[in-house]
Amino acid sequence: MLDTPEAVFEALRENHDRPHGLQRTVTAEELVDAAEAFEKADVLVTALHELMSAYEFTGEHRKAPVAFARLLKLWESAPDAFSDWETHQLFWRFKWVATSLLQVPEVPLASIDQWISHMRDRYESAGHGLQPVAAMRYHVAVHTGSGVLDAYDLWATRPRTDLSDCEACETRHFASHLVTAGDDGAAMDIWQPVLDGASGCTEEPQMSQAKALLPLLRLGDADRARSHHLTGYRRVRGKAGMQHEVGLHLEFCAHSRNEGRGLEILAENRPLFEAGGAPLDHLGFLTGVEILLARLVEERHADTAVAGPPGRGWTAGELLAAVRSDADRLAAAFDARNGTTHIGDLRRGRLEQRPLLDEPLPLGLRASVARPPVPAGTSAPAPGTRELPQDFASLVNEARRLAAQGHPGDASLWAAIAERAGADAYTHDDRLGPEVRLRAELAEQRAYALAVGDERAQSRAALEEAAELFERAGMPWQALAARARSWAWTAVPRDPDRPGAAEQDAGGPLDSAAMWEGLDAVLRQAEHLIAAGTGSSAAGAAHGSPARLDTSAALEYLSILYFRTFAAHQEAAAQLPDIPEPVRERFEAFNGALRSAAEEHALLHQRAQARMLTADLAARSGEVPRAEAELRAALKDVEAAERPWHGSRARVRLAQLLLSQERHEEAVELLHQAVSGAIRYDDADFPLAPAYAMLGHAATHLGDTSGAVRHLSEAAARFDRGSEHNEAAEVRLQLADVLVRTGQRADAVAVLESVLAEEPAGSLDERILAQARLTLARGLRELEEFREAAEEFLRLADTIADWAEGEDRPLHTLVATEAAATLAMAGRWDAAGTAYERAVASHAEAPNPMPVVTMMCEFARLTVLSEGAEGLDTALRHLSEADGVRAAVAPDDAGFAAWHAAGSVHYRRARVLAEAERFTEALAEVEQAITAYEQGGKPGEASRAEAVRIAALIEGNGLRRFEAATSRLSAAAARCEQAGLAEAAQVLRGLREEFAGQRA
Repeated sequence: MLDTPEAVFEALRENHDRPHGLQRTVTAEELVDAAEAFEKADVLVTALHELMSAYEFTGEHRKAPVAFARLLKLWESAPDAFSDWETHQLFWRFKWVATSLLQVPEVPLASIDQWISHMRDRYESAGHGLQPVAAMRYHVAVHTGSGVLDAYDLWATRPRTDLSDCEACETRHFASHLVTAGDDGAAMDIWQPVLDGASGCTEEPQMSQAKALLPLLRLGDADRARSHHLTGYRRVRGKAGMQHEVGLHLEFCAHSRNEGRGLEILAENRPLFEAGGAPLDHLGFLTGVEILLARLVEERHADTAVAGPPGRGWTAGELLAAVRSDADRLAAAFDARNGTTHIGDLRRGRLEQRPLLDEPLPLGLRASVARPPVPAGTSAPAPGTRELPQDFASLVNEARRLAAQGHPGDASLWAAIAERAGADAYTHDDRLGPEVRLRAELAEQRAYALAVGDERAQSRAALEEAAELFERAGMPWQALAARARSWAWTAVPRDPDRPGAAEQDAGGPLDSAAMWEGLDAVLRQAEHLIAAGTGSSAAGAAHGSPARLDTSAALEYLSILYFRTFAAHQEAAAQLPDIPEPVRERFEAFNGALRSAAEEHALLHQRAQARMLTADLAARSGEVPRAEAELRAALKDVEAAERPWHGSRARVRLAQLLLSQERHEEAVELLHQAVSGAIRYDDADFPLAPAYAMLGHAATHLGDTSGAVRHLSEAAARFDRGSEHNEAAEVRLQLADVLVRTGQRADAVAVLESVLAEEPAGSLDERILAQARLTLARGLRELEEFREAAEEFLRLADTIADWAEGEDRPLHTLVATEAAATLAMAGRWDAAGTAYERAVASHAEAPNPMPVVTMMCEFARLTVLSEGAEGLDTALRHLSEADGVRAAVAPDDAGFAAWHAAGSVHYRRARVLAEAERFTEALAEVEQAITAYEQGGKPGEASRAEAVRIAALIEGNGLRRFEAATSRLSAAAARCEQAGLAEAAQVLRGLREEFAGQRA
């Protein structure tokens, strides 16, 4: 009921605490109507101020001037109805009206100039400085493109007043002026305090973060651009008052080649298509949408489904046409109003920009909308890939040449060959030899692709087909190599977790005896060919000399020996750590034969392969020095063989060994070489995602945060492309951890939100999801987004409620305690009380005492913070319950840090009592906290230092015992120095100096 002024004021206070949005705006309008019923104007003044705020921050610029006109009329008729704050706001909001009028093209420019003149008169009569008036004239000049430099000088040279825009907003305008002038570097220097968080306001840093994205990309500072996109977009998404900034984020996605991310943002902001209260900002939004859609259409994705205005489905082409029409109309309306072409020129300049990066900038996010693949032949080849010969014969010959070298770049050529050979109009070119040979080669390539997808049965079938075709083509060595590969691949363990694995491997893998029988048969046939002189480099040569094989036959013969060795390696690896002696002997014998043959035929890359198999078993067996030696020798063999593309995998494996020994710098160098080599030689099968993940891990240990973020982001993106969702999520958890530890909590939250956003059922391991949600909830809490954090904790509690096994039940108790405390932080005390009781009940079933003690201490803190001295009894009751929980823990419970629990409770009780000015009791409690923390040894030193600080504050400020306080602080500071807590020591010394001055 709003039948009294008091009721309306209470409703206004309640509405003020709501987030800006439609509900707050509608309620503000209703409260203005209610306030008009009372004789006293003070209620209406407050209500109109609240309504103006709602309009300002939801982009309702068409309505704001009307509300202000009513306020101005009240000021003239009843100035006593305005408080000091409301009087200040009245003058402050003259600027809001000026910018609102500028937003609407139907308002003549002369009317805006007249309003600013009126503003000047009001400021002068009230004795206010005129710098804000000059600022408004500068904004008009920037908008029209006329007289900008003169207006800038008049504004920038005037001293600030108490009605000037806040420093963060002025910084944005100064920096934007420099960006427009083409000096991105100087703009970033000015912007730094805002972008780094040292200066801010309601609109900052999110507005500056959006405007700085493209300048940062132009400067090559992709790391900061990524960070500002992650954190800035979270602050503007879905907000009508920030639709221009949403458009800038869409533009960034287009120019950083993150079209998939852009489509996701478009879907999240669909209501903004209908946000017409701020036409100028709406034009900015539409232009960002147009830039994104134009990129998609340019890459031949006009038919891709996209999110547009509600009420119908849209393709990229359809939405582009609609948006372009609306934006052109708006730009023309502003230019007609202004009498210049400036708005249209700015828009055309944005649309003419090209992407600023050659490759997508890894953002670390899991995009729920994938970037559409670029159709073949519509863009330049990626770095390291080859231009495909147009002549089919040349294409096949090049693929054969690369395949003979073991060059990974042959894969893309064979894919193109398969596409052309499968066309209806294909006619075989006899210059390539018999058609059956080409069919055999293509079957072999198909087998490789099936093996990569772990489709084992189909891959073996394709290899058998290839072998038969090679025989028909008169190529017995190639046929035997294909059969050897087929048999060897049966030794590779099947991944039982892969969807469809059972169906794809129908009939199950062949047994070991059959595999060895098959491989032995292949070797006997190879020896028969040697004896018959097949493939000999000299006709009529003596039988039995492998050295007389020509290069082609020798390569296939070495392949047969390699596959036998590979199968023996797989057999041995499957029985680690205790490899039976016969199995080990078989591997060593086959490996030795492969090495010897490689040396005889001067095919050192095959000796490198033998060394890598030896190194792998050695590493898995714990023989790290031997593994390292073999891998380094393998790299030398690769270099001697002049086949550098064979070195990438050896470098990755060696880097893994070095990482296990914490030799991070060496590992990083090897990984960089491996990645660059794989890209240079177009090795599509190289595990780039794991390599980038290792690079991120190593960079973290080296303190290279920027490198860690880049590499982990790249790893996650590549795992996404391979549909390896769990691996991508695990990497993002690592990325979030790096970001949290370096203070980039908002970035971490954005990454974790993407892990959990619209996750398809069953696509991620539930424990990975649970960890992501827990970390996200804690991150939101650190950002003081308490309600959102509480919701995540509650979702997590529901998720793990069914985990009734072993160690999982105490986890439910942990989550329940954090949910309860976070609800209390959000001020939702009824829900917090219920959650508190649930956490206690969960602890009774699945004990987890430390989180429960922490929760009870937190409730004590928050109760006093919320209720003051009136909440003392309730706070002390929570602490008594905490004492009961810790007292119930068995003394021999090794998992419970009794010293920490005791110290926490005594510390919190001391602070609660100090708030109630019961200083003597508080000092006694904090003394007990200090004693408890001392029992924790080195881990307790930081907490002890904090307890000493509180003890000194109680002694000095509460009991006025400055000498005792300074003595205590001196001893504690020295102790902190000895414990390596330099920052704590500095804090204690600073307090000591403060007290020493008071004592004097």
